[in-house]
Amino acid sequence: MMRRKVAFLFLGETLLIPHLYPIVEALAAADPELPIELWVSTSMHAALLGRWTADLPSVRIRRAPGFRIVDEAEGRNPALPAKLPMLVRLLPYLARTPVVVCAEQTSLWLPAVLPMKTRFIDTFHGAGSMMARGHWRRRAGWRTLVAAERDRRALIAGGDSPSRVVTTGYVKAAFRQRTPAATLFADDKPVVLYTPHWQAHRSSWWRWGPEVVDRVLTDGRYNLIFAPHQRLAERAPEVRAFAAGLVGRPGVHVDLDSFAMVDGSYTAAADLYLGDTSSQVVEYMIRPRPCVFLNALGSDWRGDESYAMWGAGEVVETLDALIPALDHAPKVHPGFAAFQARFVEDALGDIAGSAPARAAAQVLSAFNT
Repeated sequence: MMRRKVAFLFLGETLLIPHLYPIVEALAAADPELPIELWVSTSMHAALLGRWTADLPSVRIRRAPGFRIVDEAEGRNPALPAKLPMLVRLLPYLARTPVVVCAEQTSLWLPAVLPMKTRFIDTFHGAGSMMARGHWRRRAGWRTLVAAERDRRALIAGGDSPSRVVTTGYVKAAFRQRTPAATLFADDKPVVLYTPHWQAHRSSWWRWGPEVVDRVLTDGRYNLIFAPHQRLAERAPEVRAFAAGLVGRPGVHVDLDSFAMVDGSYTAAADLYLGDTSSQVVEYMIRPRPCVFLNALGSDWRGDESYAMWGAGEVVETLDALIPALDHAPKVHPGFAAFQARFVEDALGDIAGSAPARAAAQVLSAFNT
C-alpha cells in the first residue's frame, strides 16, 4: 500500500515554477500533515524552492536522479539534464507515490506508456490564443487543470473526457515570489517591453528583431526591456552576441536568462508591450495597458483565432510604422481596454488568487475517489 504523499515535478525550465509552486503553498496550507516532495533537476531549482519552503515543514526538496549542480547566480535558467532518462530513473520513487503533479507534458510519458497506480495531475502553463493544446499523452493523466473554460472546451472538443478537465483559474497570478522591483533605468521615460516568441513561425525576431531594438533605442524617447522567451537563445544562438552588443548602451535592459524573465517582473514594470504572439502579453494585460504587435511574417491574421490577442492593440505591418505606433499607443489605448479585459477573462479565468486553492482541492480529491 502506497504511503499518503504528493510529489511535484520541478524538472523543466524555471519558467514552469510560477505555474506550479503556488499549488504547493495552497496544498501545504489545506493539509499541513500531508507529506509533499518537490523533485528538482538542478541546484538552481533547489535554491529557489528552498528559499520559499523554509517555513513549510511538510515540504521536502528532493534531488531527482541525474541532478545537476549549476551556477546559481541571479537565478539564471540553467542547462537541464535530459528529462526522459531522469524520469525513467525517477520511476521507482513515483510508482510508490499516490499523486504526482507536473506542469509539462514530458512527464506524462510515464503514465502514458507504463501501467501505474499513481495518479498524475497536469496543470497547463502558458496562456493565450496560440497556446498549445493537448497531446495524446496528456490524456494519460488523472486530471488536467486549465485556467479558463475556453481551454476546457478546447480539450473536450479534441476528444478529452469532460470529467478529466477541471477549470481552476490562472495559478501563476497567485505567485508571490516575484523578483523585487528594482530601478532598471536612470530616468522616467516610458518603458517598452519587447518579448519576441521563440518559435520562428510565430516570432518577429528572425526578420525584424535586431532592427526593432535599434529603432527604439535610436529614437531615444523610450527605455527598452529586451526580455524574449527563455528558449529564443536556444533556437537563435546569435541572440546572445546581439545582447552582448547592447551592454553599455543607454536606455536598454537586456535579460536572456534570469528568473525575472518568467516570474512576472517585467510584465509588471512595463508601460507598453511590444511583441508578436508570446503568451506574456496575456499576463501583461491583467492590468490593461497599451500594446503594439509586430506582423513581421506578413500573416493573414484577421479572423484567425491564433492571432486573437492582436485585437488588444495596433498591429504594425512595416518597420517604418513601428515608432509612430509606439507614439500613439497610449492615446488609442482606451479603445482597446475593454477588449483586453475580456480577453484576459477568457484566457485566464479567475485571476483573483484562488486558483491554487482550487488546484490543491483537486490534488486532495485524488486520495478520495
